[in-house]
Amino acid sequence: MKHFCLIIKHHKSKIKMSAIWKNKKYKLEKSENFEEFLLALGVNYFLRKLGMSVVPVIEMIEDGEFYVLKQTTTIRNVELRFKPDEEFIEETPDGRKTRTVITFESENKLVQRQLDGKPVTIVREFYEDELVMTLTIDDVKCKRYYRRIT
Repeated sequence: MKHFCLIIKHHKSKIKMSAIWKNKKYKLEKSENFEEFLLALGVNYFLRKLGMSVVPVIEMIEDGEFYVLKQTTTIRNVELRFKPDEEFIEETPDGRKTRTVITFESENKLVQRQLDGKPVTIVREFYEDELVMTLTIDDVKCKRYYRRIT
């Protein structure tokens, strides 16, 4: 009988985001399946209705070796300050605290993985005039489309 030992090393991504998102803000234009996503996440009725009524504006800023994802609404503003590929504690808009890792999967694609509780994946794809977010939990997928405003 042969025995094998497999050693897997985690390596940091060398991919850098392109400058396509720099100096731009994106405003929510439409959502598909957002309430179902919030329901699968366990968000209560009141917070679901509140979340569906707000129109967020998103921008990403580079700050030295950190990136800052800003989401601004009339209700609450959220900032995620992160280094790519490094775990941090995130407080979500619905009040959960979770370990999170954000990676650059291509020059325009940012993937955010929330690791605690039910795993959530949020993919942000930046384009010249649009940002497309795909949020996934269990088998529920939501898409949110943002239009460039600056």
